[in-house]
Parts: sequence; structure tokens; C-alpha cells
Amino acid sequence: MTTTAQLLDWSPRAVVFDCDGTLMDSERHWQEARNLAFREFGLQAPPGFAEQAKGVHYADCGRLMAESVHKPELTDGLTAALLDHFLELVTDDPVTMPGAAHLVRLLAGRMPLAVASNCPMVVVEGSLERAGLRAYFQHIVVPDTGDAEVRPKPWPDVYALAARLCGVPPEETLAVEDSLTGVEAARTAGLRVLGVGPRPPGDGAERADLWLPSLHTPELLTWAEAH
Repeated sequence: MTTTAQLLDWSPRAVVFDCDGTLMDSERHWQEARNLAFREFGLQAPPGFAEQAKGVHYADCGRLMAESVHKPELTDGLTAALLDHFLELVTDDPVTMPGAAHLVRLLAGRMPLAVASNCPMVVVEGSLERAGLRAYFQHIVVPDTGDAEVRPKPWPDVYALAARLCGVPPEETLAVEDSLTGVEAARTAGLRVLGVGPRPPGDGAERADLWLPSLHTPELLTWAEAH
């Protein structure tokens, strides 16, 4: 893994942020939505399922939910319930992650900013709009953006397209991620990766160039102010 000094001595030409758990404090909403969807069908989430589902596209998550309780026939129903519950929760309580708004505002105008998310466009657009951040991002990329077939993370498509829309080579673009699913997508697309949030178990954090506890880490804000 790159040291803090090594990554923060580098100046990207664009930054692409994940949304859930990175910009918006919505991972807790996904977890609650999963629990509500399970309960709606008289089921209970298996131990450890929350970590397994983190960062996974909601359609894939619905399939994982059904498989985890050995009821694949419930895939469509659980997927629909998951999205319905999440949309209700996130609409009622949109909250940004600590330091996210400040960091975005520091970087805005200095370089292109984009969002690459596994969430539906209506969720990302709505969350950022309610948080007062939508205007800072030139591009938002989600699976199946426009006419192109854009696969969800951990495929690299959302990050590769985001860098291309910003007009910057992937190797000159920084991805900011909180999940190993997203880190893998960004790395495969050729971006450098800053991981943020609780350090994942095992050696997963080593997949990122650098892992910091939050977006309001003083050295990160100092870097943003300087660059």
C-alpha cells in the first residue's frame, strides 16, 4: 500500500467518488432496508450478511438475499422490497458522511468531479440534491448509464466511464471508495484508489493505494486545500 505521503504528494486531474458510504451516510439505510425486506417475507438475515452485501448492486443483493436463505424463488420479490424500503428510508433521512461536503467543495472548480455508484440514478441524484452537493459533480455514472451497457461494481465499467467523461486518463484519476467491491472496480479500471471509513478485516485495505478513517482526516483536507 502507498504511504500517506506518497499518495497525497500526487495531484490527480479528476476525482471520482462512490456515493453510498463515501459521500452519503446511506449504508445504514441499505442494512435496515435488507432487514425490513427479509422480515417482509418472514425471514432473517444470516450472520455476517451485512458485510457480504456491502457495496453490492441492489439487484445482485436481492439475489444474494434469496440465496442466503436457500429460497432462490424469492429473488424478484426480495429485490423489489429492498429497493422500496431503501428509497423510503433515504428520502426521509439524507445525511452526508463526515467531511464529505467540505472535501467536495474544496475540490470543486479545481478539477472535474464525478460520482460512480451501484445505486439507481434516482437514488444518487436525489441524495446529492437534498444534501446540496449535486451541482459540484459534472458526471454521475451508474450501471446501464445511457445507451451503453455499464456493468455494476466490481466490474470496472462505472469508473472507466466516469474517467472518460471527465476527459482524464484513468491513471491520472483518483477514486474515493468505502467498500472492497468498489476498490476492486476502480483498480481494475486503472484508477488510483483512496479507501475511507472503517478499515476492512484482513488484508482487504491493501487493495487501495491508501486507507484513511474518514474524509475529514486533517492530512486529506490539507492536501485538498493545497491542490
